[in-house]
Amino acid sequence: MIYPTRLAVLAAAAGAPVALVIGVLLPDRWYAGLAWPLAVLMLAVVDAAKGRRTAVVRVDLPATASVGDTIDATLTVTLAGTAKVGGAEVALAANALFAAENDGRASVVMRDGKGAALLPLTALRRGIGRIDRVWTRWRGPLGLVWHQRAVASDVRVAILPDIRLLHDKGAEIFRRHAIDGLLTQVDRGDGTDFDALVEFRSGMDRRAIDWKQSARHRKLHAKEYRTERNNQIVFAVDCGRQMSDPVAGVPRVDRAVSAMLLTAWVALKLGDRVALHAFDSRPRIASGLVSGMPAFANLQRLAAEIDYSVEETNYTFALTTLATRLTRRSMIVLFTEFTDLTSADFLVRAAMRIVKTHLLLIVVLRDEDVEAIVDRAPATANDVTRAVTAAALLRDRKLVLARLEHVGVHVIEAEHDRVGERLVAGYVALKRRNLL
Repeated sequence: MIYPTRLAVLAAAAGAPVALVIGVLLPDRWYAGLAWPLAVLMLAVVDAAKGRRTAVVRVDLPATASVGDTIDATLTVTLAGTAKVGGAEVALAANALFAAENDGRASVVMRDGKGAALLPLTALRRGIGRIDRVWTRWRGPLGLVWHQRAVASDVRVAILPDIRLLHDKGAEIFRRHAIDGLLTQVDRGDGTDFDALVEFRSGMDRRAIDWKQSARHRKLHAKEYRTERNNQIVFAVDCGRQMSDPVAGVPRVDRAVSAMLLTAWVALKLGDRVALHAFDSRPRIASGLVSGMPAFANLQRLAAEIDYSVEETNYTFALTTLATRLTRRSMIVLFTEFTDLTSADFLVRAAMRIVKTHLLLIVVLRDEDVEAIVDRAPATANDVTRAVTAAALLRDRKLVLARLEHVGVHVIEAEHDRVGERLVAGYVALKRRNLL
């Protein structure tokens, strides 16, 4: 495709006053006024002929990326021809999972017919990011016409859940809580799992004395326990409409998935069994309980399949279905979000049934945008209205969280960048209290 540059248009327009003067002063030779635009047109034709090239564009991207991560697309342009080309421009057509800087356009400096440039791309959501088409254009030697080519592309990038926190601080977070006696070695004297029968020593809990064995051995013997290792931890991720809303540019469900993977990694290292469930109006993903560190890769794969939904969340259906799958008391970690009292009431009613059998921990993200509206000093009447409405929303939210805690639910409300660490700390605290 060939079309004129701005320089050609301005050059042709510059001859219009000359043509007008000639047409007025020399009406019999009006055609002389066309000499200037015709000369520009002829030069443009020559420029188009000399600037013709065979364009090859290659796009290089990493095979995988994390949600919220920014990766660089390397654009390599090769223009085959004899005439010198000083520069080129490239534009990418990416799907909605990517956000490109400068509208997906980049300038490429050409040397000896080759050039390269970097274009930052931000991964917005999980899925398969695609670059379907690449446009490149360059000027002719005279700078009067653009030569444009569209090149089909089949570049694919798997956008996975964000586990950068796990890579960067996973070992540190694990060591921090391992100091409290939760290393994977046997922790005698603490917990609920029977470990050994030992002679009673001064300072031991008298309630641990086994009177039957003491009578048999004619010496006081006591039971020694260790921290339980085979707890069942079930992560239930709400992927409904409200969880698709962004927080700091990343959907809430992706924040939840990142925190879930970090906590699941710690739980597997501590010897517990982990399962993953995702739901909106009905259950979408239901994995079995797994144990051991090799199972983490499978959990990560399943987490990547959690889709973004536009349907309303059905807590009753999802939690009732989940409870029927569990054959023993388990810890259910529920990631969710609510903005109205109606949906919150369904959540409270479903939670009241679950806590009768299982330990329920609900994780929600703080609504920092609403809090900022409340804290901001109002300048106009509209600001006052927004502040009053935001304060009412926060008051309703605190009321719902208080109702959940009143019925026996453990609640974690954290900032989006600290939810992973807060959840790990809450999980370890509940585990040490032997609430399972």
